[in-house]
Amino acid sequence: MTTAEELFEPTYADLVEEDRVAGQLYTDPEIFKEEMEKIFYRTWVWVAHESEIPEPGSFKTTQVGDQPVIVTRDRKGNFNTLLNRCRHRGATVCDQRSGKANGFTCPYHNWSYTLDGRLRGIPYPDGYEGVVEKKDYPLQTLRTESYMGMIWATFNQDIEPLEDFLGDAKLWMERFFKQSNGFPTKVIGIHKFRFNGNWKIQLENTTDGYHFPMVHKSWMASVDAETADMMSFMDDPEAETHALGNGHSVSIMATDHMDLDVDNGEEEIQSRFQHLVDELTEAGESPERVRRFMRSMHGCGFNLNTFPNVAMSSSFFRVLIPISVNETEIWHMAIGMDGGPESINQERLRIHEHFQGPFGFGSPDDAEGWDRVQIGAGGNPKMPILVNRGEGREYTTEEGWPTSHVTDETGMREAYAMWKKMMSDD
Repeated sequence: MTTAEELFEPTYADLVEEDRVAGQLYTDPEIFKEEMEKIFYRTWVWVAHESEIPEPGSFKTTQVGDQPVIVTRDRKGNFNTLLNRCRHRGATVCDQRSGKANGFTCPYHNWSYTLDGRLRGIPYPDGYEGVVEKKDYPLQTLRTESYMGMIWATFNQDIEPLEDFLGDAKLWMERFFKQSNGFPTKVIGIHKFRFNGNWKIQLENTTDGYHFPMVHKSWMASVDAETADMMSFMDDPEAETHALGNGHSVSIMATDHMDLDVDNGEEEIQSRFQHLVDELTEAGESPERVRRFMRSMHGCGFNLNTFPNVAMSSSFFRVLIPISVNETEIWHMAIGMDGGPESINQERLRIHEHFQGPFGFGSPDDAEGWDRVQIGAGGNPKMPILVNRGEGREYTTEEGWPTSHVTDETGMREAYAMWKKMMSDD
């Protein structure tokens, strides 16, 4: 006999409640397939920073959801995002991570394309006379827009403008890029790895202050007292998480560094940076400028999570690329100043490696936790995942942001509210 429970098929709206989500959101391959269609193909997905494609002819390859794309800067300096799929038989036309090129040629039958995707040439064209017009077969082009050097793309040509989608996250982006101290920002290193878990597990992690002192005990023990004190936010009432709308959120951990333009003059510069202070002073930098460089060494004091796939996290970009329902690729991208003191960039890179690098303290610990969540969720996919921490003390700011302590799950609730909205739009 069929039970009432077996007859009931939950909708996507049923799978996400205000304080919990169904475990099967991590484990069901059909849900993953629908996420590609309803989220990653319909909304803005981050694809590059402008410094990665610095001049005409520059390109990088990445993915929008599970679709391979090429991000280019064409001869006019415009940014383009092209589906990495030849219009003839579907082969990829570029297999390099990045580089510089005059265009792209399919290795199978040598159909060639320009940097903005136009079909440039077809070998032995006589067989296509009256059959193919080159203007009708460009590479598929995604809508592409940028804000503050960050480039997003979407398959959805009718979507709202990027700046409207970012909304209140723009304020925090502006604060994030203040760490470049007036210089352009550039990517100075990338660490890529995969973990055996669903992409939403990592999406949750970036604004999860609750895990930090437990998971990252070894890192806390490895740093100087000043850095450890900076990250001791568990009992700081001013350390908060704001839900910013459209799935975006920000978690403020080091409140004195929330806006690097604001300096109360009380923070002492860490003694381990004295050699840099001396170097910059000898180079003629003012005491105020030297102090600004030193205060920005660790980046900003917060993690900004933008739905669905990129975070501007303290001093680096964290990018997630969904591979399958139980596998996700992560890019940790260190950033520095383009034209600023190179010694500062090198020190920032060392700090990045200490936590996010392949031999660092942070990434392996995080990945271990993410793997375990995936295994546990598979044990009973019908058991809910709780995102209710801080729900009872959440309040709304004057800006209209739902807000609670940095250790609370306000950011996760915001992301899942956006997930529910997009997945329920049939």
